[in-house]
Amino acid sequence: MKHLFPSTALALFIGFGLLPMSTNTFAANSWDNLQPDRDEVIASLNVVELLKRHHYSKPPLDDARSVIIYDSYLKLLDPSRSYFLASDVAEFDKWKTQFDDFLKSGDLNAGFTIYKRYLDRVKARLDFALAELNQGVDKIDFSAKETLLVDRKDAPWLKTTAQLDDLWRKRVKDEVLRMKIAGKDSKQIQETLTKRYKNQLARLNQTRAEDIFQAYINTFAMSYDPHTNYLSPDSAENFDINMSLSLEGIGAVLQSDNDQVKVVRLVPAGPADKTKQVAPADKIIGVAQGNKEMVDVVGWRLDEVVKLIRGPKGTLVRLEVIPASNAPNDQTSKIVPIIREAVKLEDQAVKKSILNLKQDGKNYKLGVIEIPAFYLDFKAFRAGDPNYKSTTRDVKKLLTELQKDKVDGVVIDLRNNGGGSLQEATELTSLFIDKGPTVLVRNADGRVDVLEDENPGAFYKGPMALLVNRLSASASEIFAGAMQDYHRALIIGGQTFGKGTVQTIQPLNHGELKLTLAKFYRVSGQSTQHQGVLPDIDYPSIIDTKEIGESALPEAMPWDTIRPAIKPAMDPFRPFLAQLKADHESRSAKDAEFVFIRDKLALAQKLMAEKTVSLNEADRRAQHADIEAKQLALENTRRKAKGEEPLKELKKEDEDALAAAEPDKTKPEDDAYLSETGRILLDYLKLSTSVAKH
Repeated sequence: MKHLFPSTALALFIGFGLLPMSTNTFAANSWDNLQPDRDEVIASLNVVELLKRHHYSKPPLDDARSVIIYDSYLKLLDPSRSYFLASDVAEFDKWKTQFDDFLKSGDLNAGFTIYKRYLDRVKARLDFALAELNQGVDKIDFSAKETLLVDRKDAPWLKTTAQLDDLWRKRVKDEVLRMKIAGKDSKQIQETLTKRYKNQLARLNQTRAEDIFQAYINTFAMSYDPHTNYLSPDSAENFDINMSLSLEGIGAVLQSDNDQVKVVRLVPAGPADKTKQVAPADKIIGVAQGNKEMVDVVGWRLDEVVKLIRGPKGTLVRLEVIPASNAPNDQTSKIVPIIREAVKLEDQAVKKSILNLKQDGKNYKLGVIEIPAFYLDFKAFRAGDPNYKSTTRDVKKLLTELQKDKVDGVVIDLRNNGGGSLQEATELTSLFIDKGPTVLVRNADGRVDVLEDENPGAFYKGPMALLVNRLSASASEIFAGAMQDYHRALIIGGQTFGKGTVQTIQPLNHGELKLTLAKFYRVSGQSTQHQGVLPDIDYPSIIDTKEIGESALPEAMPWDTIRPAIKPAMDPFRPFLAQLKADHESRSAKDAEFVFIRDKLALAQKLMAEKTVSLNEADRRAQHADIEAKQLALENTRRKAKGEEPLKELKKEDEDALAAAEPDKTKPEDDAYLSETGRILLDYLKLSTSVAKH
């Protein structure tokens, strides 16, 4: 059979494989007889061929790739090395360099065998945990001087069931202690944990062959890069729903994080973002529909949690959230009520404000343009509506208004802008440069397409600064990179996300494959991938860059460079950068917000470095009190510097207060990062004007 791949479209590779037959006649567990079907075997062969021919980097499917697949699969199933025994891993090691051969031949046996052993081990651990709980949480001895290693990603695999039992005895003890310190009584703890483990057991028994196939083939796909994914028929349907926004939700991107679900980013102006009570790296541990009982979702699959959170427009969902700002062992949670709704275009529209600053005895006015997303109303655009909404058109209109207000310069706020329309990133760039390339797209065959601004003349030629952070991604990075490469604006803030790849969806006979087939490059030839855009002047990050960002993802494609599309021009900022940084550091050292953020980050990093926790209640409570005292001291230092009343204890928001909370009405001058960005731009104006005069 000859398989043709026309250059105009991705064709399907239809292969045939022999299905492994089960020799079991009786299933001890519901999953023992699960096997891949013919459709899944063919889909696996399709995925192999599509990745071989069309993935951007085309790495060979060989023994080295096999080792990556194997290690990633074990990490996916047992990241804390708490289920498999060393003997299990020794048994699996024989396949370590054979997954490439298995995948090429459509043999899915090894992937299924490992997953089913994992299910056996999880069941044994949950049975053990329930037996521990059945003895009563009141009987647990919290006076013993014991510790638990919580960061087990590099721990050795345990050799005996007795060692696993001891680990899980400590894990149950730790969960009980966390809940005790969070204020739960013995009855609540017993009920919550018993229900949690029983629910996890029930879900184990619902495992389908499709679940195993998706986990295994997706591990293979993601060994190429984190944005190349296999989507099962159910997952593909969910992906299509997310892309078309035909179902309502809370406007948050979520991912699995061991047994919990972590918030990766919030959609600007989405329902979760509007609450101001959910933040990236927060953990969701419970979901409730309306005012019904909270459902504990610890240990649930990501897709199951997403189904609970999603629902009809106008309905209430309540999330139980452990804030990322908590100390690592602080399980204190809060309930956040959210009304589901679609993210409206008008809510994501650009906004302007005036930043009034006094510097060197003079009053200045700076225009601020906040861009939450790069949007384009495609429907109105295609229909020929002359008033269609787009980021570029809206920014142009606001720039006109700000110039009438005689502003001294403009700050463009790209914080938390997760991207959007590539066309808009290019169009927006054209407002600020004379003409020329705006972004380069390199395809898998090495061809580089140049997107270009062909209209001569810049719409706005005045002084400009861009404010970015770790959640400025994709289209934001293309625009910020162009502004930096053309020396058109000072880039200020944090290192951006680093998402610099392009994906396409390819339907399969069974599910879909999302694969990376191109890479973005700045006009200077640098990719935005992995590294993102590095600011000219750094601000301390509120978000841990090891937790969130492209570089935090496994198998992320590297940063690299290609031939630049423009010749290097004189950088007007370079002669003044050292002075600008010195002036900024001098100011921020006395600024209450900057000091607070730096000290809070330092405390969080110190706490995150601790890999063990005490299981002694007195020690744990003392540690908890010490952390709270440090956090309170940081908060009160900030409040004192701002002339506010100190707190006697850290506030814990209650649900009623959150529901009644007013939308954020902060003035631009009250935003420390925005205000400081304005001051840096004014510093530059002063320095450059002084040089020009001489």
